[in-house]
Amino acid sequence: MTISVITICLNSERYIAQTIESVISQTYAEKEYIMVDGGSTDGTLDIIRKYEDRIDCLISEPDHGIADAMNKGLDLSSGDFVIFLHSDDYFVDSNVLDKAAGHLSNDAEIFLFDIFFEKNGKKVLKTPRGFNWWLNIKNGVFHQSTICSRALFDKIGFFDTSYKIAMDYDFFLRAYRKGVCTKKIHIPLSVMRLVGISSQTDRNSLRARFSEEKRVHEKNCQNRVAKIFYSMFWTCYPFYRFLKDSVSKGSKGQQ
Repeated sequence: MTISVITICLNSERYIAQTIESVISQTYAEKEYIMVDGGSTDGTLDIIRKYEDRIDCLISEPDHGIADAMNKGLDLSSGDFVIFLHSDDYFVDSNVLDKAAGHLSNDAEIFLFDIFFEKNGKKVLKTPRGFNWWLNIKNGVFHQSTICSRALFDKIGFFDTSYKIAMDYDFFLRAYRKGVCTKKIHIPLSVMRLVGISSQTDRNSLRARFSEEKRVHEKNCQNRVAKIFYSMFWTCYPFYRFLKDSVSKGSKGQQ
């Protein structure tokens, strides 16, 4: 079975080499590597071209955001399974796709692996919450450590390009509501650097993220009871989160 690894990037010269090397060094032979560059103006393309003979498909052109670039990668992919490993992320070691492939089957359409979060050089192991009731409220799935059946995208649709941040949450919530079968595998697959847009925790970034998550809920809302619940949730949750962050920062400042 072929695994398509899709990397999207834009002005990513700082980390892109490590991302690429973590993919092309994989011992798993049946992999396809696709890179979608959004028209970088720094040194990203110069770095990518050093590895061009190891990349199966490379395009560089302006896009309409992350979701649009991810959809372009899907259109170009031909593998049985797909994983998105973006320019801030990298695989944990050169054998991990080999290990992961041993757990892929036709029994599920989404395979959830563990992930390391990296910040300031320190790594913390995280296990995805998975596909349960919590997904109705917040996204507990990390696409950098999730392998999906390629056929699933044809069945439930690609990423919604109206989202700039929460396109993966919308996709996973759609899959959950469709009853897609998933499987959890407790093997760390990748490392996610907490430097991307979805990792920012300043108030403006949180407001933008909350706004999109609210739209995800409204789009996928199933009934009147859910509408009432989401209305109450979004009335209370932002205040709780901002208060929690203020208390946390105050505590750190006193240490």
